Amino acid sequence: MEAYRELYRRAEENPEAFWSEQATNEIHWFEKWNHPFEWNPPFVKWFVGGKTNAAYNCLDRHLATRGDKAAIIFEGEPGDQRVITYRELHRLVCRFTNVLKARGCQPGDRAMIYMPMVPEAVVAMLACARLGVTHSVVFGGFSAEALKARIHDLDARIVLTADGGWRRGKEVRLKDAVDEAVKDCPGVKDVIVYQRTAQPLFMTEGRDHWWHDLDLGVSDECPAEQLDSEHPLFVLYTSGTTGKPKGILHTTGGYLTYVTSTMKWVFDLKEDDVYWCTADIGWVTGHSYLVYGPLSAGATCMIYEGSPDYPAWDRWWDVIARHKVSILYTSPTAIRALIKQGEELPNSHDLSSLRLLGSVGEPINPAAWEWYHRVIGKDRCPIVDTWWQTETGGIMIAPMPGAIPLKPGSGTLPMPGILTEVVDFEGKPRGHQRRGFPHHQAPWPGMIRTIWGDPERFQQQYFSRMPGVYFTGDAARCDEDGYLWILGRVDDVMNVSGHRLSTMEVESALVSHPAVAEAAVVGKPHEITGQAICCFVTLKQGNWDHHQLGQDLRKWVAHEIGAFARPDEIRFTEALPKTRSGKIMRRLLREIVTSHTVSGDVTTLEDLGVVNKLATQHDED
Repeated sequence: MEAYRELYRRAEENPEAFWSEQATNEIHWFEKWNHPFEWNPPFVKWFVGGKTNAAYNCLDRHLATRGDKAAIIFEGEPGDQRVITYRELHRLVCRFTNVLKARGCQPGDRAMIYMPMVPEAVVAMLACARLGVTHSVVFGGFSAEALKARIHDLDARIVLTADGGWRRGKEVRLKDAVDEAVKDCPGVKDVIVYQRTAQPLFMTEGRDHWWHDLDLGVSDECPAEQLDSEHPLFVLYTSGTTGKPKGILHTTGGYLTYVTSTMKWVFDLKEDDVYWCTADIGWVTGHSYLVYGPLSAGATCMIYEGSPDYPAWDRWWDVIARHKVSILYTSPTAIRALIKQGEELPNSHDLSSLRLLGSVGEPINPAAWEWYHRVIGKDRCPIVDTWWQTETGGIMIAPMPGAIPLKPGSGTLPMPGILTEVVDFEGKPRGHQRRGFPHHQAPWPGMIRTIWGDPERFQQQYFSRMPGVYFTGDAARCDEDGYLWILGRVDDVMNVSGHRLSTMEVESALVSHPAVAEAAVVGKPHEITGQAICCFVTLKQGNWDHHQLGQDLRKWVAHEIGAFARPDEIRFTEALPKTRSGKIMRRLLREIVTSHTVSGDVTTLEDLGVVNKLATQHDED
C-alpha cells in the first residue's frame, strides 16, 4: 500500500514528470516529444511532437527477446486451435499491411472491421495501426443497419470482414450483413473477406476480395509508419442519449502509454502468464486489454471464439484447465450466468493455474464477487474489480493486487495519475458515504480526444456539467477509507450485459415501426444481464394483436440495432407519463418497472391517471 501511495503522490505532484517517465519506460518512440501534454479544456494533446506506432510497440520491439513466445493462443468454438508467436504475428501483420497498401490505403484513411473472434481480427487491427489507417471495430452482433450508420459517420473506404463465425454451433453470417450495409455506402471501395466458415456466399466482382487470394505473393517485410503521437488510432462507437451513436476517438501515443501502464499495474503481469480477457474486440475492453495493452506489454493472450455455454456450461473452465490460463478478466454478467449453473461444473476442472481474477463492464455485486473468489479463485486469487469507460481508454479505478486490500463490490482506489473525487453538481466534495459523481480533475493520457466529427457534442456531453472537468455519467460514493463504490448510470443509458445502450437508440428503432406512435424505454434490474430493456409503447390506430406485435417489435429492434438489444418486455399503453411541457418522465417508468409503485415527485406530471394505470399493468407478452 505504501508503494501505491508513493506512486500516486508522485503522479499528483508532478504529472508531467510522472507521465513522461511512463512513456519513456513503456513505449518505443521514433522521435521524442517536445511537451508532455497541452491541456485546453476539453481538448488535450499528449506527448506533443513525438512519433511512434502502436503495431511496432505490440510486435517489432518484442522480436529480439520474445520472438518465439506465444502472442496468441486461439481456440475456435468448433475446437480448432492455433498458437501464434510474436514472430509469426509480426509476419501476418506485415503481410496484411502490404495488402492494404496494394488496395490504395494510406495513413489517414478509415477502415471498418466487422469480424468474428479469430486471430485475423487482431491482425486487421494491427495492420491498420501499422499503416496509420484509423480503424473502427464493429461488434459482430450489430445489425447491417448499425454497421451502415457507422460506415457513413466515419466515411470508411474499406471494410474488413469474414464470411461468418461460429456461435452456439451455428454460423453467424457476417458477409451477408456487410452486403446489406454497403449497398447504400458508395464510399466503400473494397471489402476484404477472411474465410472462416467456408459456407457459400456472394462476392461482388471488383469490390469483394478473399483475404487469402490477396495474401498470395505478398512480402513479409513492411516497416511501421512513424506516426504523430496524436494520430487517430481508432474510433469506437458507443451509445448516446440522442439516439445517434457517438464515435469515441482515441489517438496513439497517450492511449498506448496508458493501456500499457495500467495493464502492468492492475494485472501484475509475469512473463509466463497466460492471460484471458473474454471481451469481444468490438468493445473497448477488447481493444485495450485484449489487443493493445497486453501485446504492448509482451503478454500471451488467450482468444476464444464462441459462447461460454457451448457445447456445455463448463466450456470456459475446460479452456482454462487445458491452456493453463493464469489471469481471467471477464464481466459480472458472465459471472452471474455461470453462478446459475452451480459449483459442480467449475469444481470438475483443474483451475489451479489461475492466480488473478478480474471484473469489468459494470459494478460487480458482492454476492457475485464472493462466488467468483471462493469457487473460481479457491479463496486464493485476488480480484481486480475495474471501473472505466470507452471514453477513458483504460482502467481508472482498480486495486493493485497484493498492495491494496479488497472490499467486495468496490473498485477500491484510483490509478496513479487519476485524481478522482466524489462531488455534487456544483463540484463540492460530498464527504464519506454520500452519493455524488466521480470527478476527474486532471487529464490522463488515455482519455477521449473528441467525438468523431462533432467537437461541440463532445464538449456538451462530457464537459458542460462542470466546466473543465470530465463528467462520467455515473454515480458513486466514497467510504471512510477513500474507497470508491460505483452506483451506476445517472443518464438515460442502459448497461445490458456490459453493453452501453441508449434509451433513445431503442426508442428510435421502435418508432420507425409502422405500428408504433410513441415509445419510452427504461432499464430494469436483471439478475443475469445487470439491466434488461423494458419498452412502453403506444400504437397507431388499428386492430393490433398485442401478443404477435410484441414478438414482431422485439425482432424489429434486434434487426435495427443488434440481437443484444432485443427488449425483455414490451408494454402497450394508451399514453405515456409526461410533464406539462410534453417531456416523457422516464424516471417514473423506472420506478414502475422496479417497484410497481411511484414514490417520487409527480408535481410536474400532466396526468397522474396514466401512471396509476401503468403501475398495475403487466407485460402484454
